[in-house]
Amino acid sequence: MSGTLLVTGASRGIGAAVARLGAARGYAVCVNYAASAEAAEAVAGEIRESGGTALAVQADVAQEDEVERLFATLDADLPPLSGLVNNAGLAGLVNRLEDAPAETIRHVMDLNVLGSIWCARAAIRRMARRHGGSGGAIVNISSGAATLGSPGEYVWYAASKGAVDSLTIGLARENAAEGIRINAVAPGFVNTGIHAASGMPDRLEKIAPTMPIGRAAEPEEIAEAVLWLLSDAASYTTGTVLRVAGGR
Repeated sequence: MSGTLLVTGASRGIGAAVARLGAARGYAVCVNYAASAEAAEAVAGEIRESGGTALAVQADVAQEDEVERLFATLDADLPPLSGLVNNAGLAGLVNRLEDAPAETIRHVMDLNVLGSIWCARAAIRRMARRHGGSGGAIVNISSGAATLGSPGEYVWYAASKGAVDSLTIGLARENAAEGIRINAVAPGFVNTGIHAASGMPDRLEKIAPTMPIGRAAEPEEIAEAVLWLLSDAASYTTGTVLRVAGGR
């Protein structure tokens, strides 16, 4: 691989695993983060210590102006963009919809949906042939929740990931002739901090035994699927939502 891979929300969890694996596969990596500077710098530092190229860049991708600043920094300091992973996202505290604060719902939709849109738009402006680019690949991180609905937990999060799936399909068809492949990975239960952040620190322990595969995924397992979709091995794959959910 060559060029730069931008991974949003890459300071921990799936994003960090994607950043590390992307570097191992030959990408220069832009490690985006919103607030966790120390964690993001640690990921970037680990990549550099392994002989790779990495830069940690702060930006809240829910904000259009911050996305433009992020991409301007990438343009100035790293090789041309060839891959984007829209990973930044959150679910909010578990609740029924009628009891969920409007602020929580709005924040989730702004980050998960608009953040993916702003970043995809900026990436396409750089990678599309019609804009003088050389093509590339985008992978959006969706969720198995998009088809399960997450009743009693966070249906607004499920709805945001359903929007990500629609975005993936539409953008893939819109940009196929531009040399850009656009796909999504829909993880199931993954061993990350999102469960504790949602107010359910024991969620994995309760649900893992009910999974057909009998356990939660590790972030590195999701990263492998993401890197496959970014790679030339997936050269005829676009507009696909790849479910990596242990059979659930």
